[in-house]
Amino acid sequence: MANGRNRSRKKGSGRDPGGFVALPWSVLDCPAFLGLSHPARSLLLELARQFVFDNNGRLLASAAYLATRGWKSCDVITRAKRELIEAGFIHEMVKGHRPNKASWYALTWQTLDRLPGYDAGAAESFQRGAYQHTQPLKNALLTPAHGASGPAVAPCRGATHTLAAPSRGAVQGTKPAPLAPARGNPLDMPSAGSQLHH
Repeated sequence: MANGRNRSRKKGSGRDPGGFVALPWSVLDCPAFLGLSHPARSLLLELARQFVFDNNGRLLASAAYLATRGWKSCDVITRAKRELIEAGFIHEMVKGHRPNKASWYALTWQTLDRLPGYDAGAAESFQRGAYQHTQPLKNALLTPAHGASGPAVAPCRGATHTLAAPSRGAVQGTKPAPLAPARGNPLDMPSAGSQLHH
């Protein structure tokens, strides 16, 4: 006798009709996914939306295509693509070039479809589940490439003493200028007018 659960499956799936994105929990729960930026997660959904059974390897992430989906910044798209590739969620199958050749991508949680036109070596380097073998990108960026270091307490050549005198020794003071002219005090000298009357 069939139970109520089986009967409800025959009536419908319980969701809105139409296609859907199948995103495994192994993707959503892995450390690499949790380390993605929000733009990278959004772009991953855009790529997953394009997958329809036999086109994994021919998914688009071009600015022209994504503009129809509301993406406005080429820089954001480029950074998100780079992040997804480095995290192992997508694999580039064809390198795009100007004026009108878009790059093609494959999702790594799906089987790669063997389609004509891939770049040499792209299919051979595709790794199913590559995202499971990468570290979260955000954690990798917390430590500099050369390792953590403490803050510098002294100049790089060591501590130095502040010089109390210039490097060539103490500066000799100059003699103060005399307060009176060399020939005497001007108040003691006769004025120029009195000399004219003599």
